[in-house]
Amino acid sequence: MPTLDVEVQAKVSRTVRARQLEGSFDVPPSDSHTLRWHVDLPIEDRPWQVGLIVGPSGCGKSTLLGEVFDAPAELDWTGAGVIDDFPKAVKVEDVATVCSAVGFNTIPAWLRPYSVLSNGERFRVELARRLVDSTVDAPIVLDEFTSVVDRQVARIGSHAVQKWVRRNGRQLVAATCHYDVEDWLQPDWVLEPRVSHLASSPDASLFRWRSVQPRPSVQVEITPAHRSTAWPLFAPFHYLTAELGNAAKCYVLWARTDDEHEWQPAAFAGMLHRPVSKRVQAGRDHAAVWGLSRVVTLPDWQGLGLAFVLMDTLGAAYRAAGCNFHTYPAHPALIRGFDKSPNYQLLHKPDMRSTQRGPHSSVGDTWRPGGRPNATFRYVGPKMSSRRDALLLFRCGR
Repeated sequence: MPTLDVEVQAKVSRTVRARQLEGSFDVPPSDSHTLRWHVDLPIEDRPWQVGLIVGPSGCGKSTLLGEVFDAPAELDWTGAGVIDDFPKAVKVEDVATVCSAVGFNTIPAWLRPYSVLSNGERFRVELARRLVDSTVDAPIVLDEFTSVVDRQVARIGSHAVQKWVRRNGRQLVAATCHYDVEDWLQPDWVLEPRVSHLASSPDASLFRWRSVQPRPSVQVEITPAHRSTAWPLFAPFHYLTAELGNAAKCYVLWARTDDEHEWQPAAFAGMLHRPVSKRVQAGRDHAAVWGLSRVVTLPDWQGLGLAFVLMDTLGAAYRAAGCNFHTYPAHPALIRGFDKSPNYQLLHKPDMRSTQRGPHSSVGDTWRPGGRPNATFRYVGPKMSSRRDALLLFRCGR
């Protein structure tokens, strides 16, 4: 469809009040108003996966979106929890995958009804629904994209959704009045509508192809933290429990984007010393084992992989300090992430591990029924280059 001409005609009010308004503002009287768009949209000329229609309110984004791609249907949210609102034919594992992909990783929120979710959570779970509800051979259509969330959530959510679309070989078209998402959504083409009220042919809307570029950078800094001040901020968003051992060494990853001046807490990790098991003692490695007890990313920052930045940094520091860094993920997305990373070695596949050690332990030392399916990974990536910095980080976390 290289060229498209769209015309929308609507009747207007002819009440006394409407005529008074016309007289006050010198508006020519009319029984109807006509809006016209002339669009050059050569999207069939080359392959693409992500398209963006952007412009101010009233410029015709939704009109053109519906004219070319069909307007998205309204979503019903009637389930006791949003997990129940996904199509019954979609497996729970697939729901978990798509929710994680768009940064909706706070599992307790999956069990809550849509009405009690925050704007950011609603934005992300709506994205997840749109991705799995859409027909595989048709573009995913998103209108009013990022309109009701703060700009940080909008940018990070845009990055998360385009990654899923490209990874799964799909197409997506989003319409929004916010230009700031372009660098994060990384569209292959951008359309800026130009509307005309004139009977003559309107100016052509602006269309441009765009190459995929690196997303804007996110600066990070990792610092030791005190359990009493850091953990309460992150505990409500942990997918398993709000408990954390009193002896845990705690670390916070602080982040900011290029256009922000203040650092914000984004991710948390708690580490606990682990007794060396008989399995390890039987081998050659007698180094002390420190296990990742808790890792949490705040909802506004989910989708950028900051948890792995934090864990990789801690793994490098603990290795430089002469210790082993182990992690025991139960979350499917974490297990997949560790398994794909060259920095981690799988020691044990997911199995039902005992949690008899106590309420603050994330994994037991024995293999018997009654626990939850944890895998075990060891960090085997590069060591931190400065052993002094590694020891400082290792000794200060508490």
